[in-house]
Amino acid sequence: MANDLTIHLVDDEESLRRSLTFLLVSAGFAVRAHSCAKAFLELLPLSGRTCLVTDLCMPDIDGIELLRRLRRLNPAVPAIVITGQGGIAAAVQAMKAGASDFLEKPLKEAALISAIKAAMEHGRIDRPSTDCEHVAARLRQLTERERQVLTGVLEGLQNKMIAYHLGISARTVEVHRANVMAKMGARNLAELMRMTIAIDVTAQPLEPANTSPANVWPAYI
Repeated sequence: MANDLTIHLVDDEESLRRSLTFLLVSAGFAVRAHSCAKAFLELLPLSGRTCLVTDLCMPDIDGIELLRRLRRLNPAVPAIVITGQGGIAAAVQAMKAGASDFLEKPLKEAALISAIKAAMEHGRIDRPSTDCEHVAARLRQLTERERQVLTGVLEGLQNKMIAYHLGISARTVEVHRANVMAKMGARNLAELMRMTIAIDVTAQPLEPANTSPANVWPAYI
């Protein structure tokens, strides 16, 4: 990775800031560490090639609010959220706020470096408008049940909760979820979120027309 990239690391835990700074510097990155979101926000707007790596749970301004403010002040800066208290719901919330990726602690060095490289590459490419058409075409390949499972995933629900609402087994949800990932061509949840956010899937009528009203899950197969 070129030395002109600066990683801004935001985490209120000093020991983690030090260990991640050492890791990133050893990997060839320039790093600026911040103990709170406010300290980072005071630097905006940033110039040059930059990437934000921020903790999710922090006092005063948490990672989600930090992302929202970043999008208003410096929207071109890619951001990666890290957390020790994560889950699907937190990942969905982070992606909707503009995160490029979501990683759970303890962090693996390879995963973090890969996420940074992917975030920078994703931000560098100007995606053609036809990408949205491709995503929409992939969505149309999903079965009715797969679209229902996708809706549950986008709402941050665990497989067991999706299964409960749909009246099917958790194992069946896992199968449908795997089919969704394959048909959408998504390698992970972050990529799936980027696709769906790009065409605002949450605003699409994913529920079948003959089921219960919007946002109410059918309880039958």
